[in-house]
Amino acid sequence: MSSNSSRTEPIAQNIIKLISDLCFSVFVFSVLIFTVIAITYHPPDPWLESTPALTNLFTQSQNATFRIDSSVLKTGEDLAPSPQDPPLPSPPPSASAVTEAVIEKSEQQIANSTANSTADSTDSTDAALPSPPACDGTINCSNPRVRIAIQRFNLRAFKSIAFFDYQPPVNGSVAGECDVAWRFRNKRERSWRKYRDFRRFKIAVTDDCRYKVVHAGGWHSGANARRNMTRSGAARGGKTLPPRASARDDEINDTIPTLGSETNFRNGKYLYYSRGGDYCKGMNHYLWSFLCGLGEAMFLNRTFVMDLSVCLASTYNPSNKDEEGKDFRYYFDFEHLKETASIVEEGEFLRDWKNWDKTHLKKKKIPVRKVVNHKVTPMQLKKDKSTIIWRQFDAPEPENYWYRVCEGEAAKNIQRPWHAVWKSKRLMNIVTEISGRLDWDFDAVHVVRGEKAQNKELWPHLDYDTSPDVLVEKLKWMVQPWRHLYIATNEPYYNYFDKLRSNYKVHLLDDYKELWGNTSEWYNETTLLNNGKPVEFDGYMRVAVDTEVFYRGKTRVETFYNLTKDCKDGVNTC
Repeated sequence: MSSNSSRTEPIAQNIIKLISDLCFSVFVFSVLIFTVIAITYHPPDPWLESTPALTNLFTQSQNATFRIDSSVLKTGEDLAPSPQDPPLPSPPPSASAVTEAVIEKSEQQIANSTANSTADSTDSTDAALPSPPACDGTINCSNPRVRIAIQRFNLRAFKSIAFFDYQPPVNGSVAGECDVAWRFRNKRERSWRKYRDFRRFKIAVTDDCRYKVVHAGGWHSGANARRNMTRSGAARGGKTLPPRASARDDEINDTIPTLGSETNFRNGKYLYYSRGGDYCKGMNHYLWSFLCGLGEAMFLNRTFVMDLSVCLASTYNPSNKDEEGKDFRYYFDFEHLKETASIVEEGEFLRDWKNWDKTHLKKKKIPVRKVVNHKVTPMQLKKDKSTIIWRQFDAPEPENYWYRVCEGEAAKNIQRPWHAVWKSKRLMNIVTEISGRLDWDFDAVHVVRGEKAQNKELWPHLDYDTSPDVLVEKLKWMVQPWRHLYIATNEPYYNYFDKLRSNYKVHLLDDYKELWGNTSEWYNETTLLNNGKPVEFDGYMRVAVDTEVFYRGKTRVETFYNLTKDCKDGVNTC
């Protein structure tokens, strides 16, 4: 008995010891994981991360002042997609990029065609098949191998660019030069919009009778290819376009959609917001409210009635006055919005509504539900069968702000469709032009000054930290000397950054004024959009272009992350 008891006692003790060791190990492991997370975790920057992060940023504000940094403007193509976002429309079928695998496949097809041609030289249909380059140095730009040599060169030279839709090369200005056009997209841009370039290449023949690029011209140097550049076979949405030689961007389609017949109008379901207190507020406020209305329309499965008239707040105008009558299409991609959401322009909608009432008098009046209180939630309207739900915002501020509809319980159901708002492609063409002239090989610094630098109470160190001498000292540790340096800034004095010119090839937005001057493509197209009246390149457009060029820099230096310890939104907001 005693021997059995002595054997049982150590077993029990061992089990207890084993359990205690296991618990201690779990505790140590948990502490280790928590420590690693605490060290490596960084809160998301709402402008750089995702749409939920951006939403969280705005909802932290309990009023409509929105003190968010207005010198950087993020829209849907800059934000990381969220699992909550609905899928975007499918890109057009022609959107496959030229890669090394695609080039190798083309080479194999050419080799097979050449072999077949050699095997059966009597076949007249083979007369037009590509022939190998001549080893005597003769350059034939129409040979597909020239295009392949250029494609390979571009893939090596511009690793941040995706290339599409190469056109057949044409002769340059002298023998041995070939001009070629293509479309492309920066890989950092999350949209599938494509832009144009056409360059001149000096071509030579190697010892083994291959074409190679010995020199590449700069941005838009291939003038002969531009003259032969036609519209792509498929525009966005896969619509086939007829060939058309043009210097303008033919892929922009911001025409106003119509409802069509009376029957179409009557069978539709609409959400109509009358103008509220948001009009003439800052653009951050405008987008926050506009996307609330659009999000509610999507939640209710209704067409959103959209006022294209935008009031630009005084903060973006040199006159310091609000400016009414701006067109939404100056700033944002209306074509993408039409593809992403169900919308109708307010003027078209009111005209069709008036015509219906005039035609049918009082016999078949359109069912309308007027909602005068923003506290009536979208959930309460979900089952409403009225043709038109008309939200009216007649209360005093801030009760008449559109975004109030999406507060409280509604915030759990309404997802603002940030993915639906992209910057205007006309503005993005200017961004592409600037980046292209710098050959996509530049660094960028964002220098916030203006009112923030003057407000020592909220930003006590900003003015000093962004002074020319301090900038020279700080940037030498961040940017290599004599690099192309693009400065995105709201500093009004052009010569403010002259001291940096002794270390870098400095570029400012005002160095490219001709891109929106009275002979530019942007000027001509916006004038046409504005019924023949010239459009001012205003402060909001400047910030939009500055933002996008900045994000295309290889090295990017931020004001509130790299240059100063002040908080972006003022003291004690970091």
